[in-house]
Amino acid sequence: MRRPVAAPIGIALVTLGLASCPGPTSEPEASATPPRATGPSASPAGRVVDLPAPMTEGGMSLDEALASRRSVREFTSEPLSLEQVSQLLWAAQGITADWGGRTAPSAGALYPLEVYVATAEGLSHYLPDGHRLETVSGTDLREALARAALGQTQVSDAPVVFVISAVTARTAEKYGDRAERYVQLEAGHACQNLLLEAVALGLGAVPTGAFSDDAVRDVLGFPEGEQPLYLVPVGYPADTT
Repeated sequence: MRRPVAAPIGIALVTLGLASCPGPTSEPEASATPPRATGPSASPAGRVVDLPAPMTEGGMSLDEALASRRSVREFTSEPLSLEQVSQLLWAAQGITADWGGRTAPSAGALYPLEVYVATAEGLSHYLPDGHRLETVSGTDLREALARAALGQTQVSDAPVVFVISAVTARTAEKYGDRAERYVQLEAGHACQNLLLEAVALGLGAVPTGAFSDDAVRDVLGFPEGEQPLYLVPVGYPADTT
């Protein structure tokens, strides 16, 4: 099932310049807008675009999405629209509560995850506060990410690759040595949201965890303290029958 789409994301990026975890369920432990990771350097302008408002009703049912989800590794060349990318980002880490609660649960509401979007037009960083997308680089990094992912072609072939990373120190401030486990669980929550949203949008996706951590960090320019956890290629499934 495909929702209505508009202009490809490339247009927008060119415009930019290119399991429950412990914690509260109603009140935050931390600021609703935790500080951005000290990640890749922004482009000279560091420009930000407001994303289209996400849909919060209608579309495919959760039961249908669960029944239809499969790992898809071959994609057509059709680009995704900005509306689709907006919806996928919101599903992964969108804000759903006035105090800053998000679509995926977070231990202590500390939100250690960061989400990036790699396309032919470059790399962008998702800003949940305000549902915005920030330009990071105007370079197509998908081939380099595929090499870092041991040559897996779904990473270079997909029109969009979502990167989920984490700054574990945010969670460790409260949970100490247990933080690593909580952060990994949280990344799984966010990734599953993204995968199910992809199905609801008529897209295919595959969670990719086989990669060199250091190589991905080098490609994306991550500093010490920010660790890549998932590469998630997304696109329209190719007809392989």
